[in-house]
Amino acid sequence: MLEYRFDTQLLIAGENLSEDEINEYITKNFEGDCLLAVGDDELVKVHFHTNAPWKVLEYCASLGDIHDVVVENMERQANGLQG
Repeated sequence: MLEYRFDTQLLIAGENLSEDEINEYITKNFEGDCLLAVGDDELVKVHFHTNAPWKVLEYCASLGDIHDVVVENMERQANGLQG
């Protein structure tokens, strides 16, 4: 069994985005691991393993327009099922 089930990935399009601020907020406010927040002030890709992907999506949507959203259940994938 995995500690964090959902691989959450998305892009945030906006203005004055900060990789560092996004990284810090997610780290302080959500349980998970394998966080990546990379990009520039107009587009940031977020990748995070968590049990509550909806919280990450809600936060990221507050920063700009989210798109290319992917949430995969890694536990199902580990069991040979579609994620």
